[in-house]
Amino acid sequence: MRITKYTHACVRLEHEGRVLVIDPGTWSEPAALAGADAVLVTHEHADHIDVLRLAGLGVPVYAPAEADIPQVEVIGVSSGTEFTAGGFRVRAVGGRHAFIHAGQPDCANLGYVLDEAVYHPGDSLHVLDQPVETLLVPVHGSWMKTTEAIDFVNAIRPQRAFAIHDAQINDRGLSSVNGWLTEETDSGYRYLRPGDSV
Repeated sequence: MRITKYTHACVRLEHEGRVLVIDPGTWSEPAALAGADAVLVTHEHADHIDVLRLAGLGVPVYAPAEADIPQVEVIGVSSGTEFTAGGFRVRAVGGRHAFIHAGQPDCANLGYVLDEAVYHPGDSLHVLDQPVETLLVPVHGSWMKTTEAIDFVNAIRPQRAFAIHDAQINDRGLSSVNGWLTEETDSGYRYLRPGDSV
């Protein structure tokens, strides 16, 4: 499976000619969606879904059933739902966005486990009840601290972890966060710049 990181939380997965894109938000590159067979959206915030791009894309878009996403016809899913999207086996997990302050914002947020191997949590730190090979770990946001990212990786214990949710952090901050995650986790943590693939 080929994983390509795009700006912020957007990730493109390719396997045997199939393409699945997760969280193509307003900050991600349009190229992420080229040839996509399906799209997964973790939640309704604009940094995770660009409704104008998805409105005319013409492929299935899966999102939390509770999400308020105007202009895009979505297939609503709930936590625990298992389905196939673009040829990938998907299990939806979690349920709510992480709190920022005083319980805000409170919207639906689903993480997605793909082919029982890759986990994209969206804007949450929901710990799975099973191991995964690859964790896409949020490294920055108004809703989290670096220690929470470290604890999340250590709780999941993946074979490898790659950063997502990083577009609001400058290079100095990113260097610090990457250093902490490399030193304090035993997960083969690696930072991928937008456009890098593994």
